[in-house]
Amino acid sequence: MDEALLIAILQIIAIDIVLGGDNAIIIALACRNLPARQKRLGVLWGTAGAIILRCILVFFATTLLTVPGLKLIGGLLLLWIGVKLLVEDDHIDESAVKQPPNLMGAVRTIIIADFVMSLDNSIAIAAAAKGNMYLVVFGLALSVPIIIAGSALILRLMTRFPLIIAAGGALLGWLAGDMIATDPLLAERLAAYTTHAPALAAAIGAGLVVAIGLMLKRRAAQSAL
Repeated sequence: MDEALLIAILQIIAIDIVLGGDNAIIIALACRNLPARQKRLGVLWGTAGAIILRCILVFFATTLLTVPGLKLIGGLLLLWIGVKLLVEDDHIDESAVKQPPNLMGAVRTIIIADFVMSLDNSIAIAAAAKGNMYLVVFGLALSVPIIIAGSALILRLMTRFPLIIAAGGALLGWLAGDMIATDPLLAERLAAYTTHAPALAAAIGAGLVVAIGLMLKRRAAQSAL
């Protein structure tokens, strides 16, 4: 297997694990007050809606990232997402998730919440895939079992081993730096200085996310005392 392809696959797996773990929790919270039969339907339709929405967002993001200047914007947004991942201790605020009394209300809540939460995942997958639609489809297919079955376990592991979150933030920073350096508006200018501009920008992006994220996290902890 081509080395670049293998790296992209591993990156997408890591992205799905770090950013895709919250969706099942959202679904469970939105459906937990429904009757048993409606609860099963809510999980089914909520999962289907979340996956369809994610497909639309990823393909939309992949198309947009071919426009000059938008990879630069996407890279900056991905830097912010990486920092946010490190700063936030708890991914889900249960009180912020409404628990409607009916099935359609629960499905609507799931889809709205998933739209907000899947945007970061979609941009990250599009960045890692670098226009390879097969990798985009792979990332989407992989997110399905994570949403349905693996989220609770992954969230427990991330709580127990914070290094996983730090590594995820560094990965997002790495992808962000590479996106910024390969944007058509900057690529030729940076190539005039060095042929290793994307790798250097990726390393700088990873370092910035981890450094800024940990600094803000430490500052927040101190102000809470």
